[in-house]
Formats: sequence, structure tokens, C-alpha cells
Amino acid sequence: MSLKTGFVYNELFLEHDTGPGHPEKPDRLRAITDHLKKIQLWQKLQHLVIESAPDEYLLSAHKGEYLKFLERACQEGITVLDQGDTHACDKSYKIARLAGGGAVAAVDAVMSGILSNAFCAVRPPGHHAERDKAMGFCLLNNAAIAANYAKMKYGVERIIILDWDVHHGNGTQQIFYSDKSVLYISTHQYPFYPGTGSRGERGTGEGEGYTLNIPMFAGAGEEEFIDAFSEEILPSFENYHPDFVIISAGFDAHRDDPLANLNLTEQSFAKFTSLVREYTERICGGRIVSILEGGYNLDALARSVESHLRILME
Repeated sequence: MSLKTGFVYNELFLEHDTGPGHPEKPDRLRAITDHLKKIQLWQKLQHLVIESAPDEYLLSAHKGEYLKFLERACQEGITVLDQGDTHACDKSYKIARLAGGGAVAAVDAVMSGILSNAFCAVRPPGHHAERDKAMGFCLLNNAAIAANYAKMKYGVERIIILDWDVHHGNGTQQIFYSDKSVLYISTHQYPFYPGTGSRGERGTGEGEGYTLNIPMFAGAGEEEFIDAFSEEILPSFENYHPDFVIISAGFDAHRDDPLANLNLTEQSFAKFTSLVREYTERICGGRIVSILEGGYNLDALARSVESHLRILME
């Protein structure tokens, strides 16, 4: 009998208030949890108890000065943390720390062999957050915190972060750009926000060749993505032979998403998940932690998470 799939969620994530009309809103998680309960997947998941990520692990991904800025800004009631789209409230720093702690708890459960894999339904999202900068709705980089925790706690030497959010994960790329212990792979609409993610961005120093950007033009759909998996992504899994895989699981490349122009469906995400799971089962015992990033059409998001989870739960 296979081990269960873990699920990270906490109602406190709903208290990250981004203000009226903001696309990264609490209803995103409500849509996911309500849908999973309605289709009776909720009770089949292993729900993890989570705590805030300790400073040690936050500092593995972010500068101390930046963490102090975030804490102070939220305490002082500053509601916009960057040039305009990253909103916060007085509770946002504590909630972001809890999201990072959720990713840490998922790593613990999977690396210790308690669970096969885990999905983190957390907010705020993380992949745009750089070492010292909030950006693109993101405060703390959950995927980077999870990766560094796996290295620090479990001695993991090779990690793949596969980011299929429609936007390039500039923050995750920046944090690991000179680090060969993390292979960062991103599919994303290009040129598009945040403007990074060209083919020429491949890493630097020891990390050169350990960043793989696969830009997609507006209008691309499942066929182009499957080609990318067969020609580049899966061969990279084979060559790098990771000990552990993190998915930055944005679902905003869905054709119904209001913030982008790609043409994937919930079935597309199921296919991608199946391909990744097949490889990780063979290469690293199926150890996957998937972390929610984008996805702003509530119905499409809920259906896509369902499709993703059903494959992880097989």
C-alpha cells in the first residue's frame, strides 16, 4: 500500500489581506478547499500540522535586513511593499512565515518517509521574492526555504525546483543562480512579467548550467509544453539525478486565467504531474513537495489543483 499524500493548509492564510480587487486574494484558497471537500478528496489527504518557519531557515533564502524590513513594514501598516502589486496587511509577515513553515513541514514528512509526497496550499506565494525584495505578490520564497531546509536538515545534495507558473520565478532563480546543488527549471510565458527568464540566463560560477529557462510564447498550449518535457525537462531529470523534487505549482498558465495568455487545461497539469511523478519514482523514491504559486481564475485553479492531487495520490 502506498503512503499518503500530505496537504498543508491553515485558515490563517486567509487573513493575508491584499485589499479589494487584488487577484491574489483569500478566495483562492477557499475555492481550493471548498472544491476538495465537495468532491470528497479532502478527507483522503494527510493534513499536516504546521508552525512558523524559524529564522535559521528564512535566513537561508533571505537577507536579515529584508526580514526586518518586512516585519517592520507590516507592523507599521504599510500596505504596498514594492512598486505597486505586492500588497500586505499587519498580519502578512507572520502569515508568510507560516507559509514557509508549511513548506518545511512538507519536506519533513516526505524526507522522513512518513508521506509519499505533499502539496502546500499556502499564501502568500513565493517564487518572485528575491533575497532582499518583495515582488509579484510574493513576500518570502517558500520553494527556496524548502530547498535549503532539505539541504540543511537532511543533507540533500541535488534538488530540482520545477516551476510551471506562467510567470518566471525570478526570485528562486536569483537565490540559486550560483548554486549547483539546485537545478532550477522554469516554463513561463515570455516576454512577460517580470521580464526575466530568457534562454541566456543559465546560472553563474558553480551554478552555471544549473538554471534552465524554457520560454513559451503567448498562445502556447499543451503540445508545446509536452515537447518541452520530452526534449528538455525530463532529460534534465535524468542527467541531474535529483534526490528530491520541489514543484512551484502555479496554475495561471490555464487558458481561463485572467493574468496570462497560455492555453493549458487542468488535464495538462495532470499530464505534467504524471510525467514528473514517473521520473521521481524511479530516480528519487517519488519524493515531491509541491507548493502553490499563481492561479487566479477560481474555478480553473480548483480544478487544476484537483487534477494535480489525483496524480500525486495514485
